[in-house]
Amino acid sequence: MTMRTWLAAGAIALATVSTFGLSARAEDVKITVWSLDKPIQPAPNLIKGFNALKNGITVEYREIQFDDVVSEAMRAFSTGQAPDIIAIDNPEHALFASRNAFLDLTDKIKASTVVKAANYFAGPLASVTWDGKYYGIPKATNTIALYYNKDMFTAKGLDPDKPPQTWAELLDAARKLNDPTKNVYGLAFSAKANEEGTFQFLPWAQMGGGSYQNINAPGAVKALETWTTIMDEKLASPDSLTRGQWDSTGTFNSGNAAMAISGPWELDRMSTEAKFDWAVTLLPVPEVGAERSSAMGDFNWAIFSTTQHPDEAFKVLEYFASQDDQMFKNFGQLPARSDIAIPPTGNEKKDAALKVFVEQLKYAKPRGPHPAWPKISKAIQDAIQGALTGQMSAQDALDQAAAKIKSVLG
Repeated sequence: MTMRTWLAAGAIALATVSTFGLSARAEDVKITVWSLDKPIQPAPNLIKGFNALKNGITVEYREIQFDDVVSEAMRAFSTGQAPDIIAIDNPEHALFASRNAFLDLTDKIKASTVVKAANYFAGPLASVTWDGKYYGIPKATNTIALYYNKDMFTAKGLDPDKPPQTWAELLDAARKLNDPTKNVYGLAFSAKANEEGTFQFLPWAQMGGGSYQNINAPGAVKALETWTTIMDEKLASPDSLTRGQWDSTGTFNSGNAAMAISGPWELDRMSTEAKFDWAVTLLPVPEVGAERSSAMGDFNWAIFSTTQHPDEAFKVLEYFASQDDQMFKNFGQLPARSDIAIPPTGNEKKDAALKVFVEQLKYAKPRGPHPAWPKISKAIQDAIQGALTGQMSAQDALDQAAAKIKSVLG
């Protein structure tokens, strides 16, 4: 080989190596994310922000439907086709974590300068915890409290600045506010035979000293008896048994209910539709000084254990968490963190209500966590329906639910 030939061959080889090297560096790691979020909701916009960083990781997004999340995600995991990251409804989190479908993030969270476990409300953090380890990061959160019509309180001789604080006071106020001649119910809530019914009832059972493992505790029975009284005395619409929270609260917005149990997702609709003075207070407790509780909703982020890029996937979640202070401002969702203040909206009623919901979040508890939560919830739903339709007493209904749950846990 002549010197000229050798130099030419060397140049070709160097060019080939250089081209390969550039190609390798230009090829980003691909991370896939599944979520229910639509274009105006967090996930697509967080991903857009992350991809703009151009840091060697590109995130691809797929929107999935609520009814398909569990079945499609579990099928994808079992066939090796799972995404890297998914947003999962918090009661379903334990189903995946208990089967090692989600990656244990405990060590990554401990080492993170962005994700701090201590910053999260206890309820959302508990929902990503399984067997003492963290299998996800809370995405956002919500809870429920008591809306009330201040104008109706004044008209019926009740102090609009002293809403009901106990179950007895709630019943008393509902009776005074109930006005069939004007098609006004004392209270609106959802006792529907699905997860919404459990979502609304479980905090009452918990405030009574019960839990899903002890659903027939005396205080839980008293809670269901109180609900039964509300329905028997027609202090709430009969279709409370079949309507979800959104429709039930619509009764309040239209002026056909004096009080309503619902969440912060109603605030914008309330501000637009309600033609009366309204406010929000914490959920009433069994008696003064009793332990508070509340429902806890919304989704968690999780990384599938089958990911080929666990470090890069966690970097994506760190970025998402770094934007938590924008969750309410940009998307109207409450961050799951206690270290983030909700910025004022300029709407006096809405801002006052938000303070109540943030306070209520301190007492919010997850449903479960347990991998068989749907079966547990179904037993509670059946008990609610059985008691409120008069098929059985509250005690018998919850005894039956306790037996079903025991067999599930057993």
